[in-house]
Amino acid sequence: MNIKINRAVRGAFICAGLLFHPCGHAAAASRPNIVVLVADDWGYSDVGAFGGEIATPNIDSLARAGMRFSNFHVAASCSPTRAMLLTGVDNHRNGVGNMPEAMPAVHEGKPGYGGVLNDRVVTLATLLKDGGYHTYIAGKWHLGKTAATLPGQRGFERSFIQADSGSDNWEERPYIFLYDQASWFDQDRPTHLPADYYSSSFIVDKTLGYIKAGRADGKPFFAYVAFQANHIPVQAPRALIDKYNGRYRAGWTALREARRQRAVELGLIPKDAAMVTMASTADWDALTPSQQRYEARRMEVYAAMGEAMDQQVGRLIAELKRTGEYEHTVFVFLSDNGAEPTDPYDIPAARLWMYMHYTRDFDRLGGKGAMSSLGPSWASAAASPLSTYKFFAGEGGLRTPLIVAGIPGMQADQISSTLTHVTDIVPTLLDAAGIARPGATYGGRRVEALTGSSLMPVLQGAAQRVHAPDQAIGYELSGNSALFKGDYKLLRNMPPVGDNQWHLYDIASDPGEVHDLGRALPALFAEMQRDYAAYARDNGVLPMPAGYDYKVQGQIYAVKHVLLPHLREAAPYVLAALALLCGWLLRRRRRRNDARAATGRASSAGA
Repeated sequence: MNIKINRAVRGAFICAGLLFHPCGHAAAASRPNIVVLVADDWGYSDVGAFGGEIATPNIDSLARAGMRFSNFHVAASCSPTRAMLLTGVDNHRNGVGNMPEAMPAVHEGKPGYGGVLNDRVVTLATLLKDGGYHTYIAGKWHLGKTAATLPGQRGFERSFIQADSGSDNWEERPYIFLYDQASWFDQDRPTHLPADYYSSSFIVDKTLGYIKAGRADGKPFFAYVAFQANHIPVQAPRALIDKYNGRYRAGWTALREARRQRAVELGLIPKDAAMVTMASTADWDALTPSQQRYEARRMEVYAAMGEAMDQQVGRLIAELKRTGEYEHTVFVFLSDNGAEPTDPYDIPAARLWMYMHYTRDFDRLGGKGAMSSLGPSWASAAASPLSTYKFFAGEGGLRTPLIVAGIPGMQADQISSTLTHVTDIVPTLLDAAGIARPGATYGGRRVEALTGSSLMPVLQGAAQRVHAPDQAIGYELSGNSALFKGDYKLLRNMPPVGDNQWHLYDIASDPGEVHDLGRALPALFAEMQRDYAAYARDNGVLPMPAGYDYKVQGQIYAVKHVLLPHLREAAPYVLAALALLCGWLLRRRRRRNDARAATGRASSAGA
């Protein structure tokens, strides 16, 4: 389904668009505010409007007011998605060919693999700021934490950000052994969190404060609201956790099937779409009652964390309605990748650190000092009805919910099944703001061209798709690769999830990637492999070293960036202590030798 609007409404919107210009008071007054809401590690069907049972009434209200994109794709990890979301440029061209924590040493420093945004891209925030917008960010950044790579250098006027892949949601502390501290920055300066901190409410507090402070001059605002929910550690207020008590007693397989059925009823996937059972999904019935109770609690905490975030989205919406700004605001909601399958306790090098810093006690799950995660079995339910999850290039890793609302004249409660990509967001929002796309140069330097396409024709009802059926859209991250072309997808996943071989799927009719068409369509299969080779060559995609494993690479990162620096810092003290110990041992040995010599002389004299 796609929007249909009458010619009068469409004409009024186009005429209004002619007034959109980055200069002048009248133009500023006519341009919409823009709010981008980024959820962290939410699976495709975690949102109620996408088939989930988690209470997300406020996000669902945006879906009813706007359009859901049921075939929207991001990267399978956070910072590459965020880099493309803010630049509209493929992650290998914008500098984030991989996130630093997962990058093998042979890739470090190579073109496209800096792990931070490079100088060849201009961000949406910069373009909007230069066009007369206030620009704000609160929450997760993960695109650099040096003076030159923080938000203030990339177009954000006000910022309060978490620079790492994540951190604790209740306290100022790292969530995993990859970091020795939680790196928070206020206006690009290191800062600390308040004692009453909880991530979702704090991030919205900051956003509302920025909006209020900038309201007086009448300029429109761009607010990038980057939640930590539902990234590890999965944590939420106890009252919300208890609300879901018993909700997941039937287990992950039952939940995966229920969500699939609901997605069919909503019109998000074909009614006859098949669904795989992932090899990493455990047998729920084989668990003991106590194990089932514990596992169900993990999902209860996850659901509560999602609802807690939705409540804060509701608080933001309510304030914009109270001030009369809601009707003039464009909203974009998405998740940065699919559901997180990793349990930190399953990583050998992380296990001891976890036991030293967090508890897993049932009664404390979700609270301060407690570590919880989904694990691969619940992640398969969160990804329903898709295959795989975060880190991998299956639809469960790449396809996430996208909601766009607030475009003037658009019909409400629509679903578009057209193929869309995270790089489409920047050109869409530039069109909404009436700001021209950057050319070959910007700010006196050469910049990469936008690789995405504006979704405005689909949002306005003027077209059913924005990407031509023969347009190839490539993807690669940590060796997991894909290429989209019309309704077809070429896919290669590395072990342990995949076999490192190419497969071909029709993701329009088979979003669950069940039926491999490689043998049935050999000409298309070969053509898309050539297309991928061209994409990899043109975008500087580097081959992965033999034996690469993202979990092992994370452990190497921790040794290099946390353990060894601490050892180097401690080295002078350790050496001094060793010198003192050696001196003490030498003196002790000398005294013993002297005592033995004296005893010998005494014995000789007596004789």
